[in-house]
Order: sequence, then structure tokens, then C-alpha cells
Amino acid sequence: MDEGIRKSIHKIKKMRESVKRRAEIYSSLGSLDDRGTARALGALQRAPAPGKKIQKIGFIFLLSPEPFTTVAGVPMIIAGRYLDKVYNGATISDIGHETRNFAAHISDFKEKIK
Repeated sequence: MDEGIRKSIHKIKKMRESVKRRAEIYSSLGSLDDRGTARALGALQRAPAPGKKIQKIGFIFLLSPEPFTTVAGVPMIIAGRYLDKVYNGATISDIGHETRNFAAHISDFKEKIK
């Protein structure tokens, strides 16, 4: 039993170190000086949400008085809902934030085991 606990603590320590390294990498990505890389990372930091925009346009079409736009609005709303489920709008800062939260949970768990 004692050996099993030691193995689990060792695994938790390895996982904590890995998460810590990932958090440092994600946070250091924003400080790169290359213009192309900075532009690409900026686009990731401001990730668009196309599903919500398509849904809004679909609702506008649905509520407009013209007959063609009413017919076109329903498929746009459905497509927007589908894109919301499929498209991941997470940004780099979201990933770093969640990684830090996970690292904090692991360290709390480790402290409770001791």
C-alpha cells in the first residue's frame, strides 16, 4: 500500500512539472519579436466566434419583413449553432489560464495526500 502511494505521488510530481513547463511556454509565446509570429499569435489571442455572428445575422434575416430573408435566416441560425458546437474559440490566454488552474489543483491534491 505504501509503495502504491509513493508511485502515485511520483506521478503527480511529474505531471505538475509538465504542467508548469507548459504554462511557462504558453506565457512566453506572447513575447516573441518576430512580426509574422506576433501577428499569428495576436490572431489566436483574438479568436473570432463565427457561430455567434452567423446566428445573429440569421436572427436579423428571420425578423426582417422580406420573404427571402426569412427563409434564409433559419439555416443560418442552425449553421451558427453547429459552428458553436464544433469550433473551439479558445485563445492562448485561455489555455494558459486553464493550465495554471490545473497546476494549482494538482498541488492542492498533493498537499492533501501528504
